[in-house]
Amino acid sequence: MIELRNVHKAYGDEPATLDDLSLQIDKGEFVWLTGPSGAGKTTLLKMLFCAEQPTRGEIHVGGHNVTRLAPSGVPLLRRSIGVVFQDFKLLPHRTVLENVGFALEVLGASDREIEERAMRRLDQVGLRAKALALPRTLSGGEQQRVAIARALVNDPAVLLADEPTGNLDPSLTDSIIELLFDANARGTTVVVATHDHALLQRHARRTVTLAAGKLVSDV
Repeated sequence: MIELRNVHKAYGDEPATLDDLSLQIDKGEFVWLTGPSGAGKTTLLKMLFCAEQPTRGEIHVGGHNVTRLAPSGVPLLRRSIGVVFQDFKLLPHRTVLENVGFALEVLGASDREIEERAMRRLDQVGLRAKALALPRTLSGGEQQRVAIARALVNDPAVLLADEPTGNLDPSLTDSIIELLFDANARGTTVVVATHDHALLQRHARRTVTLAAGKLVSDV
């Protein structure tokens, strides 16, 4: 499902953000991606959905060599990838329902299909009652659940989450992670970047550790 072959990423004369990184993640796996700040976690995730390109090396996602993908092919690839950001990135002047359905709107889905699929995802994250609310009226945990519903509305093959609990109260962390586990149980390949060691200890899964851009552990 995901394969990195000798991936290197550097910005100008700065030390390499990723250094000769090779990694394989099979379809349906749940993988923690961890390491200290600056280890390269966010850069790696960005390259998987074509927000960054490696300086050299190859990256394959779902059978596509994303390092050779023409710009016109990027939107098609992204339809199969859901992304959850630490800062939510919700559209402030759109309702919860509109935020979740936005990706379907871009694809030209009918209003009825958008509402049905978006409401189904809001049911899964326990926020049907908030469908017509604006993001600013929600708690941080609720906003993150909206972001997860939005990432899943297209039934993506891959879900990438970058520190999805980093801005949340610790009491909310496990409920958010359970939503990602649920997506994985339905067959989605999930990669979650986190520096929360307590979270890794509570929920043992395959853990890939980076340090200074290098793979230092994969257990």
